[in-house]
Amino acid sequence: MQVEGAVSEDGRSPCIWDTFTHAGIQPHVTLHHLDLPQILHDEYGGWLSPNIVEDFTAHADVCFREFGDRVSYWSTINEANVFAIGGYDTGMIAPGRCSNPFGRNCAAGNSSLEPYIVAHHELLAHAAVAKLYREKYKAKQNGWIGITIYAFWFSPYSNSTEDVAATQRALDFMILHPLIHGDYPESMKKHVGSRLPSLNRTQVDQVKGSIDFIGLNHYSTVYVKDQANSPDSQRDWGTDMSAQLIRFGTPPDVGLNDTERVDYLSAYLESLLAAVRNGSNARGYFVWSLIDVFEVLSGYEVSYGLYEVDFKDEALPRSLKFSAHWYSNFLKSNHTSSITEQPNLSLQSHFTQ
Repeated sequence: MQVEGAVSEDGRSPCIWDTFTHAGIQPHVTLHHLDLPQILHDEYGGWLSPNIVEDFTAHADVCFREFGDRVSYWSTINEANVFAIGGYDTGMIAPGRCSNPFGRNCAAGNSSLEPYIVAHHELLAHAAVAKLYREKYKAKQNGWIGITIYAFWFSPYSNSTEDVAATQRALDFMILHPLIHGDYPESMKKHVGSRLPSLNRTQVDQVKGSIDFIGLNHYSTVYVKDQANSPDSQRDWGTDMSAQLIRFGTPPDVGLNDTERVDYLSAYLESLLAAVRNGSNARGYFVWSLIDVFEVLSGYEVSYGLYEVDFKDEALPRSLKFSAHWYSNFLKSNHTSSITEQPNLSLQSHFTQ
């Protein structure tokens, strides 16, 4: 959580969402975004230990109690699948655990085993927090709780039976299946084997249906090719999935005149509208991001903001990009025709071409 001027009250004095709510903006809060306290890593290994379930639930309890009167939407974990893979398989994000040959500069870890342990504990921790909220707070606060996944859309590279099956495996490995059905999909059980933790009857009942919503962080679509001949001797999340992902579609960083980003946003919203009209239960949309920020994998080298920030200037001046003007006009128009009626914009989708 981003808290301002809160030292005197242990992080619980007026903060950024107090300002937002007074302006009529509804905050959506994430409880964990790669930022587990170091002491929990040192004490028992953090997300590698089942102890994390109790501590994470206690953390959520404090947040619900202190902020639940102003926050109606809670996401327990941001990009739970990426955290498990990036933190414990490839080692690209905190806490940087991995093993050769799957990561770089691997000081500690086991890429074949640890990502599944962490993902398992994420599911259990999420379910415990959801249970807490529903039993203790929902009746009074009337809020909603969910989890956020990094979500490619997967399209088969070809119409071959193998590529179609690989595409389904890629979807299965997004770890959403237990939240809907109560257990890991058969493809994960088959390809991961004994390294995949099991859910007991109580856990199945608690995990299944523990979401009011699913948050999807989506940048692009990928083609999926079967890679069934992955070596059996050394395996991690990627080789277990037995699929090659070919990514495309994220608009480049082109400065203030980011017409390709506007093209992307316009096409995406048009497709989202079509999905809603076709029965999708989509409830909201967020642009990433309002302003340029420190990106986990790229630092300040990429610019996703609607507002550009000059990080070389100590004053950090902000400038509106073309996409900021477009999105502002889109929101102010308050009717769906604005998606396709903006002037001089190509509506070719960058994520479906």
